[in-house]
Amino acid sequence: MADNALVAESRSGTGKGVARKLRARGRIPAVVYGNDAVVEHLSVDARSLDRLLHTSTAGYNTLIDLQLDDRSQVVLLKELQRDPVRGAFVHADFLRIDLKEEVEVSVNVRLVGEPRGVKLDGGILDHALREIEVRCLPTAIPEHVDVDVSQLQVGESIHVSDLPLPPGVELMTDRGLSIASVVAPAVAEEAAEGAEVEEVAAAAAAPAEAGEESGEES
Repeated sequence: MADNALVAESRSGTGKGVARKLRARGRIPAVVYGNDAVVEHLSVDARSLDRLLHTSTAGYNTLIDLQLDDRSQVVLLKELQRDPVRGAFVHADFLRIDLKEEVEVSVNVRLVGEPRGVKLDGGILDHALREIEVRCLPTAIPEHVDVDVSQLQVGESIHVSDLPLPPGVELMTDRGLSIASVVAPAVAEEAAEGAEVEEVAAAAAAPAEAGEESGEES
C-alpha cells in the first residue's frame, strides 16, 4: 500500500470560493465516506492523484492508502469530476473500505485476438460493452477481464456469461448482454448512418429546447 499512498489535508470550508482557492494551489476538494463513519471534507494534490492513477495498473480500482493528519485509511476512488473544457480534476469522492468485506466495482473488459470473421470475411468487430460490474473482496479486484474473440465469425457474439472470471469474483452485470460481436460491413454501415441521423436530429432540436427553457426562466 505504500506505493499507493496519497496525502490529504482537512478542510473546514465548502463552496465555490474555497474550491477556487484550493485549485489555485494545485489541490482539489474531496470527501471520504463509508463504513458508517462521518463524511470527511478534505483536499488532495491533483498531480499526486493523477500520477497515482497513471502508475497503477488498477486505475480507478486502485486501493489507496489515504493519509490524513496522523492516521491512514484504505479507500477506493468512487467518482472523479473533471472540468468539461480543460479536463482538469475538480473534485474527488473516496469510499472507505474494509479489506475483509466485499465491494462492487466496475472492471474493464479487454478483447484479445483478431476475429476470424474480420480477418477472413471482412466483418467488423463491435465492442458493445467495455465494463462489467463485479463483487469481490477489495484485494481480489481484477485489473481487467480478457476475452478471446479470435474464433468469432460474422453474426456471432460473445456475451457476459462467456467471460472468464477469477475465483471469488461474482458477476453482477446481466449475463445476457453482448460483450462483442462481428457484424457484416453492410449492417455496420446502416447502424452508423442511423446514429448520424439521430445525432443531426438531436442537434437540430437542441436550440429549440434551449430557447423554450430560456423563455420559461425569464
